Amino acid sequence: MPIVAQSNETTDWVSRFADEVIEESERRAPGKPVVVASGLSPSGPIHLGNLREVMTPHLVADEIRRRGREVRHVLSWDDYDRYRKVPAGVDEGWAEHIGKPLTSVPAPAGSPHANWAEHFKAAMTEALAALGVDYDGISQTAQYTSGTYREQVLHAVRHRADIDAILAQYRTRKAAPKKQQKPLDEAEVEAAEGSGAAAEEDGSSGVVGYFPYKPYCGGCEKDLTTITSYDDDTTELAYTCTACGFAETVRLSEFNRGKLVWKVDWPMRWAYEGVVFEPSGVDHSSPGSSFQVGGQIVGPIFGGRQPIGPMYAFVGISGMAKMSSSKGGVPTPSDALEIMEPQLLRWLYARRRPNQSFKIAFDQEIQRLYDEWDKLGAKVADGTVLPADAAAHARAVGTAAGPLPATARPLPYRTLASVADITGGHDDQALRILGDLDPERPLSTLDEVRPRFDRAETWTLRYVPAEARTVVREEPDTALLASLDAPGRDSLRLLLDGLDAHWSLDGLTGLVYGVPKVLAGLEPDAKPTAELKVAQREFFVLLYRLLVSRDTGPRLPTLLLAVGAERVRKLLGG
Repeated sequence: MPIVAQSNETTDWVSRFADEVIEESERRAPGKPVVVASGLSPSGPIHLGNLREVMTPHLVADEIRRRGREVRHVLSWDDYDRYRKVPAGVDEGWAEHIGKPLTSVPAPAGSPHANWAEHFKAAMTEALAALGVDYDGISQTAQYTSGTYREQVLHAVRHRADIDAILAQYRTRKAAPKKQQKPLDEAEVEAAEGSGAAAEEDGSSGVVGYFPYKPYCGGCEKDLTTITSYDDDTTELAYTCTACGFAETVRLSEFNRGKLVWKVDWPMRWAYEGVVFEPSGVDHSSPGSSFQVGGQIVGPIFGGRQPIGPMYAFVGISGMAKMSSSKGGVPTPSDALEIMEPQLLRWLYARRRPNQSFKIAFDQEIQRLYDEWDKLGAKVADGTVLPADAAAHARAVGTAAGPLPATARPLPYRTLASVADITGGHDDQALRILGDLDPERPLSTLDEVRPRFDRAETWTLRYVPAEARTVVREEPDTALLASLDAPGRDSLRLLLDGLDAHWSLDGLTGLVYGVPKVLAGLEPDAKPTAELKVAQREFFVLLYRLLVSRDTGPRLPTLLLAVGAERVRKLLGG
């Protein structure tokens, strides 16, 4: 079974995959468009782990497009899957719909969408548009209920004994234990389990023996049906429903209210669409799983070939516990795009090979990720970037169709977050502070730093714990000021004396780091020693205590700009 090689080289993994996919496509269908595929089940929130199912083929397809080749990215919405369970936060009354197709289940209370599937598809569709993902979306409800797959269904049923024989090899084979990628907490376990995509169904053995097709009941719409007879010549099929007792006899050649079981459905689609490349999650890659078994079914039964494609690894969440408690579940791409720009999210998926796990940050780590992203951009600009890093950056900032909309002046995320923290959503105050960052090039409107500022503000207001938020003192801490020794008073005097001359981000940075150096008899630009670093830390703690009554806070230069020179003088006893 062909699987795209996953090298440890530092070269760009997307280019290597694209080479292999183009070569394989030419072997299978010379001169035809390359077909890559993804599948998502809108059975609940489609989370950031599921996004890898889409981003991996998207990045490969986009590289193929950049080379001038025609490519089709098929995204199957598995909205004809059965509704399996009621997610957290949803009224338990929805349990009455278990067994129905997702498109026959009412949307969650208050949703404007027509049904359960459309509700959860909508958020993902919006996120994919923001991420610049071009795809051909296919509703499996539409495919099955319109009769598009009728010939494939009849063919599978005619060859049910052959399918059963293939599946029997795996039913009796003891599966090797799965390698577990250990999530960090219980909430991440939920993320690792997937969005509820089709289970590893292989069909039923009942009155008529093995059957690879499940009708949805004409009475209650559930798939809790038992096939009681089938005639191969006439395609006459009889079933009864164990849920409501409804029974009917239909002709399968005319019947469109049912679907192939998952282990047969997936390889059928590979053959029908001519899929050349499709990744699969770790849950589909063990012996006897749907991807492995599908590879044995697709050729003998449907005359197709299994796609090549990598197994993709777990996507973790940094700050998952906080996210889970505040949102009631695992984060989705829409959640991530509320606190980070599409370019950063694309980069996180583009820079790691599919078999490498990585984390998406909802905690303070997002500031470090943004620092890393901005440093990469600077290296790209000055030509010092490594080729693989340059490729990942290019895939993040745009697609074959062009660049994604970007922030005009991408100020450091941690600076924007600090300003948002201090100003608490007051745009006029934020503009005043940000306008002082660079006096030679003052900011005239917040639009210049959007959407990055909005993302940083959302992160600060939504995900920074209340105890970590910054509250500037209203009145001086007279007790602390009175307790200072001579060096402490001298350090504050040096800072206050230099405020006006250093009132910019760079100027205040030099000032706050330089005060302890001057007190030690050194030049302001002297290289710090171990002892000097201790003195600097003590000075910083003093300033934080006097300004925000804590030992830590936003970067001091940003904090000083935010507080304003007049108020700084008041709080520092000047």
